[in-house]
This record gives sequence, C-alpha cells and structure tokens, in this order.
Amino acid sequence: MTFGICLFIVLMQFLWRYVEEMVGKGLDVLVLGELFFYAALQLIPMALPLSLLLASLMTFGNLGERLELLAIKAAGVSLLKVMRPLIILVGMIAIGAFFFQNYAMPEINVKFRSLFMSVKGKKPELEIPEGAFYDGIKGYSLYIKKKDPKTRMLHDLKIYDLSKGFDNMSIIVCDSGIMHVSEDKTFLLFSLYDGQQFSNGQESDTRRVSSQKNKFISYFRENFKQKDVIIPFNTGFERMDEANLEGTYVSKNILQLEESIDSMNHHLDSLNIRDREVVGKQIYLTYRNTDFYKEKKIALEQKKDSFPDMQFAEAKIPPLDFDSLISTFSQERLSQYLESASSEARNNRVNSYMIEIPQKEFVQKNIRYHLIEWHQKFTLSFACLIFFFIGAPLGAIIRKGGLGMPVVVSVCLFIFYYIINNIGYKFARDGVWEVWQGMWLSSAVLFPLGVFLTYKAMNDSALFNPEAYSRFIRKILFIKTPPALTSEERQNIINRIPDVSEIDVYPELLSSLEDMDSDKLRQVVRDHEKYNLDKEARLAALSILKQRGAELGDIIDQQDRKNIDKIQYFYNINSIYTSIAYLLSVLALFVVKIEDLSWIVYAAYFVLFIRSMIYYQAFYRNIHTRNAMYHVIVIVLLIAFYPITNYLYVKKQMDKDKMGVEIID
Repeated sequence: MTFGICLFIVLMQFLWRYVEEMVGKGLDVLVLGELFFYAALQLIPMALPLSLLLASLMTFGNLGERLELLAIKAAGVSLLKVMRPLIILVGMIAIGAFFFQNYAMPEINVKFRSLFMSVKGKKPELEIPEGAFYDGIKGYSLYIKKKDPKTRMLHDLKIYDLSKGFDNMSIIVCDSGIMHVSEDKTFLLFSLYDGQQFSNGQESDTRRVSSQKNKFISYFRENFKQKDVIIPFNTGFERMDEANLEGTYVSKNILQLEESIDSMNHHLDSLNIRDREVVGKQIYLTYRNTDFYKEKKIALEQKKDSFPDMQFAEAKIPPLDFDSLISTFSQERLSQYLESASSEARNNRVNSYMIEIPQKEFVQKNIRYHLIEWHQKFTLSFACLIFFFIGAPLGAIIRKGGLGMPVVVSVCLFIFYYIINNIGYKFARDGVWEVWQGMWLSSAVLFPLGVFLTYKAMNDSALFNPEAYSRFIRKILFIKTPPALTSEERQNIINRIPDVSEIDVYPELLSSLEDMDSDKLRQVVRDHEKYNLDKEARLAALSILKQRGAELGDIIDQQDRKNIDKIQYFYNINSIYTSIAYLLSVLALFVVKIEDLSWIVYAAYFVLFIRSMIYYQAFYRNIHTRNAMYHVIVIVLLIAFYPITNYLYVKKQMDKDKMGVEIID
C-alpha cells in the first residue's frame, strides 16, 4: 500500500514538472499511458526507499501504540529479534532492487527516454488565434480576422510566405478560406476564395544583383477566385529510434559499464601522453626536448652498454648568452623575430593543444556519468536497508501508527535524503568530488542516524522526552533548580486544606464544581482567575480533589510561594549579568568596533538571555496568570531593550502576578 502511495506521489511530481511538454500536442491516450508506465518504472528507485521508511514506521508505530511491542519486550524478546524476520524481508527486497537496477533499468531508461524525447519533439496542434499573427509554422506568418466554428470557414485571411527568404517573399490576401490537414499529417492544405497574391520578382541571384542597380523592383500580382495552397507542417507523432540510445551509459549494466570505463580511461591516458609530448615540444628553452640532446643521450646509453666499467659524462649543450645574441640584431630585425615567435607560440597553443581540451573534457565527463550509473546500481539497495533501520526503531520510539505522524516524519526524512543525494550527485557530475564520494554522501549521512535510532530503541531511551532535553540544556547553561518540597512539607499543606463542608461558597457554584472531573478541577485551581473565580472557589476545588483522593503534589509544587520566590531570585540575579552583557553588546556594535572580541560579547549576551528566559518561563509556568501573546510581546521587547523593559516593567509585573499564589492563606 505504501509503495503504491509513494509511487503515485512521485509520478504526480513528474507530471507537474513536465506537463507543459505534453499539453496541446494532441497525443494519443495510448502514447500517454505508455509514457506514464515507463515513467513509473523509472521512478521506482525514488519511491521504494520512501515506501519502506513509511511502512516500517507505520508497522512498529502501530505495535507501540497498541502496547503490543511492550508486551513482546515484557516476554523477554528484544527489539532486534522482533525485527529479524523483517530484516530478512528487506534484505531480499534490497537484492531484488539491485537486480532491477542492473538488468531492468537499462531497458526502461532506453524506452522511456526515447519516448519522452519523441513527445517533446512533437509539434503542438495547430491553433491559429483570431485577430493576431501566428508564426508557429517555420517560414510562414498567418493572420485570421474571424473563424466560424460551425462551417470551419476562415474570414479575411492573410498568408505571408517567407520560406524562400525575405527578398522572395510572397503575400496572399483573400476574403475566406478553409484549412485541412493531410492524411499523413505532414502538410496543411488551404482552399482560398476571392483573393490576390503578391510576390517579389527577384527569383534568381543574377536578377537580384542586377535589380540592385535599378530604382524599381518588379513584383507579380495574381487575382484568383479559388486557389489551393500547400504548406509543409508535420503534426504527426514520430517515435525516436531506440537504437540512438543504445551504447549510452543509461543502457548498460555493471559489466558493460566497467568495460566502457576501462576503454575510456585508456583513451584518456593516450590523450594525456600526446598532450605532454605536444607541450614538451613547445617549450623552446628546455634543451632536453631537442633532437640534438636526444641523439647524444641515445649514443651515451649505447656506450655505457658497450663499456659498463667506464664513466661517461652526460651530453650537455653549451650555455648561450642571449643578451649578446640579441645585441647583434638590429632593432627592426629583432622586432620581426619577436613578432614571429609570439605568433608561432599562439598558433601552436591554439592548434596543437587547446583544440584537444574539449575532447578530453568530453571523455572525462562521460567517464563520470558511467561511474555515477555504476554506483547507482548499489546505492538503491543500501538506501532500502538504511531507511528500514531508521523507520522501524523510530516507529517503536514515537509509538504512533496510521497515516498521520508516520507520513509527516517520513516525508521530512525523505526530503532531507533527497536534498543530500542531489547535492552529492551534482558534485560528482561536475567533478567537484570523486564520484564515489558524491554518490554515497546520502548513505554516509543517514547510516549513523539509523545506527543511533536502533541503539536508542533497543535500550528504550526517551528520545522524544522534552524533560530529558530540558535537563540537558539546564545542565549546559548552569541553570539552578529550586529545591522541591519534601514529602512531609507537602503532606502538611494537604492536611491544612479544609473539608468541603467548612468552605463558605455558593451552593450552585459548589454543585457545578462537584460535577467536574478531576482534570477540570485541576485546571480551575491553576487558572481560577481565567474563569472569573475567587480564592474561595479555588479552595473549594482543592477540597473536592482532596475528598476524591486525587494526587495534589504537582499542584502544591507549582504553587508553592517559596518555590516561586526562589525562581524569581534566580531570574533577578541572572538579569543583572544579562543587562551588563546587553550594554557591552551595544557598545561593541555602535560605539567601539572590536572586531576580534565582539563575537564573544554577542555570544555571552545570547547565552545569558536564554538563561533569563528559562527562569522567566519557569516562573510563569507555576502561576498561570498570563496568556501566550503577552509572553511573546514581553520577550520581543526584552530582546530589543533588555535593561529598560526588565527593570521598568517585567520585575514589577512579576511581583504583582505572584500575589495570591499561596494555596491556603
């Protein structure tokens, strides 16, 4: 099911991308169906890893959501043992994906690309607008003032024939006409009525040359009652020969790719050897490239072979004093020599060396494409395994099945994989990286993620527990936590809560509170001002919770005055350091330009500001007196003007908001 969904999604993406290439061309339904069929087969390498990720997420998410995975683990069966049958299944799918890439994909690529190029090359259906010139036919321009859809008659028709050039242009103007398409769809047939044809009299080159000397140019005029005009315009669908793509990298399997890569490397080596020889010959000051030196070196080597016991000195060319040589020439002769040498150097560079560069670049690019195709035979299979080892443990951790959360997580992960894979592919294609580095980049990035998630799932780690990350951040930023109440202190506060009969509250209000469930009563205790209730109503809600035997420890911890005072104390102390860092940041930004130390000041202010906001959030999380929009506005003002906003407003407002927090007066 997931494979069908994913394949449909990527096929729709292909359709949206190339819809302009197919619309308005009058393609047959069978041709479009064949094109979509081959496109779907070609998109399997993209849909298969995504479908495995989604399916594994849904499967283990359903097991975790229904507590079946918990029961399996409670029975002593590890997660890896639960995954073992699916690992075998995914391994078989990966092997099948390799054979599909190696044997089926080359044939699919040839058929799809040849058909798609044929569709792109087909001319659109002829649709001549009214009241405008139409130049969709090469060498012709048509104008129709009005069209009759019932009789198919064209009124006030003009045809400009530029197929023989502007000098031999002809114009046909008629009152009406009818257009037909030939049976083989290679010609347009016009039956024209009551019109005239004007054509230039310059029909040959000799006449054109002679006419240029004349002041007037002759032309022909023809009046007609009926005239038939034939215009070549191929509107038929012609399939591209698949043999044109045979021998390209998209049509080869692994063995054929390796053979082609080997032959192209051999050809590239021969080009490099030839280039080195050409460059060596053009270096005039290198005496080792001269024929004299080579002959002397060969003769010396023959002597050494004949007399191995004797010592022979290398052939050396006597040094040449160029200054004395140049001084013997006249200024005019020297200028001629320099110009001749410069011209010969430029000609040799262009003719002997620069011409070979495009050929070498083409060979190198072709080698890279072959290597990319070779690596793609394996990356699909490995991606299937990686996505399974990401999806299965992730589903066991998040414990959400169905098509909700798994789809969101799968799409996000696959988009990340798609971006990384495209970056690696382009780097490999353009020669920025080695081909194997670019093609395996996405696998190298996601493989550690799969190992990490599998390890976390096997050890039942709280990967998505916000409290765990909150403790980690608090530890890094050295954020102090106020000491919690002891069990004895908490029990003493609970004992001081009076019974329901001892509370003086309206009977109607008491009845409505008793009708609420425990969760609703907890919300009334925390946000009694939001419901326009006084302290007596909050105390009545606490009494009802106590009477029901509900757990009140969390409410007491959150609304303890000592706890809130301690958090506010930590906030005030940190605010002093944050204000100092803010002032230093302003000085570093606007007053004193300290390029080397300014980033340290900005980083310090950022860390201290985060600490202040964590204390601020902890303070208001305990008292619940402000809405979210209020906090957003305050935080924005603190970012812009921290000392002013904090000391003139925030600290005073915190003192007001904590009044009446005690549970029992």
